[in-house]
Amino acid sequence: MTVNIKEVDTLVVGAGQAGIAMSEHLTRQGVPHLVLEKNRIAEAWRTKRWDSLVANGPAWHDRFPSMEFSDVDQDCFVPKDQVADYFNDYVKKFELPVISGIEVYNVEKNKEGSGFTVQTSDGTFHAQHIVSATGPFQTPVIPSIATEDHGIHQIHSADYRNPEALPEGAVLVVGAGSSGVQIADELLKSGKTVYLSVGPHDRPPRSYRGRDFVWWLGVLGLWDVPANEPGKEHVTIAVSGAEGGKTIDFRQLAERGMKLVGRTQSFNQSTVIFNNDLADNIRAGDANYLSLLDRADAYIADNGLNLPEEPAARELLSDPDCMTNPTLELDMKAAGIQSIIWATGYSTDYSWLNVDAFDDNNQPKHHRGVSKQTGVYFLGLPWLSRRGSSFIWGVWHDAKYIADQIVIQRQYKQYSSPAAK
Repeated sequence: MTVNIKEVDTLVVGAGQAGIAMSEHLTRQGVPHLVLEKNRIAEAWRTKRWDSLVANGPAWHDRFPSMEFSDVDQDCFVPKDQVADYFNDYVKKFELPVISGIEVYNVEKNKEGSGFTVQTSDGTFHAQHIVSATGPFQTPVIPSIATEDHGIHQIHSADYRNPEALPEGAVLVVGAGSSGVQIADELLKSGKTVYLSVGPHDRPPRSYRGRDFVWWLGVLGLWDVPANEPGKEHVTIAVSGAEGGKTIDFRQLAERGMKLVGRTQSFNQSTVIFNNDLADNIRAGDANYLSLLDRADAYIADNGLNLPEEPAARELLSDPDCMTNPTLELDMKAAGIQSIIWATGYSTDYSWLNVDAFDDNNQPKHHRGVSKQTGVYFLGLPWLSRRGSSFIWGVWHDAKYIADQIVIQRQYKQYSSPAAK
């Protein structure tokens, strides 16, 4: 039997923001390539997010440099379906070679000769370069501490859609990063009793003195920080673009009736046990918030900018009772909790990529996306090269660097010495 093998120089796996950015740069550089996507373009934006989700940054910022969002105020926060439409329009505008409906099953280094053999739902490919553009949000993680009480409806935030889809009763939301706090806020507004488990977090202002926080991170050079601070590996960021964008204020949420608790530690039948760290976590978030205001004020003074004063931004509400008299144990049945939403992040899945590109913890081993396995590249991961790497605009810049590295490798391979002629 003759096996039909498709030859391609570079194969990009995934057609989310990372894969599309990669394809644009490879196209500009004249590198023959294909982008394979098992679902639709930007599928996660359409079906792996809750109904009311909007981008966490304004339209002028959370986009690729080569195309603006159309028919929106550039200071607005774009709804998720329009973000997905943007990426579809982007593929059409730049005529990118994206093929949907093909799943990659296995990639292996060729034992003889260069390149890789790729097994897919559409047959076999041979490629000289592989770019993993599947991103960090692959497998929702629910911690092993999750209750075994089958009477409680438990879902990951990836499966949350709207308040109406949940059972009647109170809800415990575990995790107070951007996803957890926005979901908890939406549930509170729907009339549900909400318990929010708050861990360590950064809490930037949504805007300050007339500028969005993404602008402040840009002019202060914080998007380009090359590595996370030691000890902050598990610190999330609490920021929201919902309702036109607003600063997350946990004291204000408590004042509105949200029941704040510390980090979830364990379950004992129907009892949930929390760490006694709520006050520390909120105060550390306040310190992060105030430090950015300080840096912004200093930048304005140093550069002679005429931006409006905003003294009210430094006014914090008094500590609510949940901080001074924290709940450390809670009987979920007595509290009427019928649902738990785990806003606890994701893990990566590289079971399809069987190459020597990982460390002992099965995490990609790379420098700015260039892996230790020649010819394999990673794109779209947090802190790939800088703080901004996992954001829409940041992945575009990382893709440019990786495309340059692929071009360099192609030039080496095409070299023929005079003696060989």
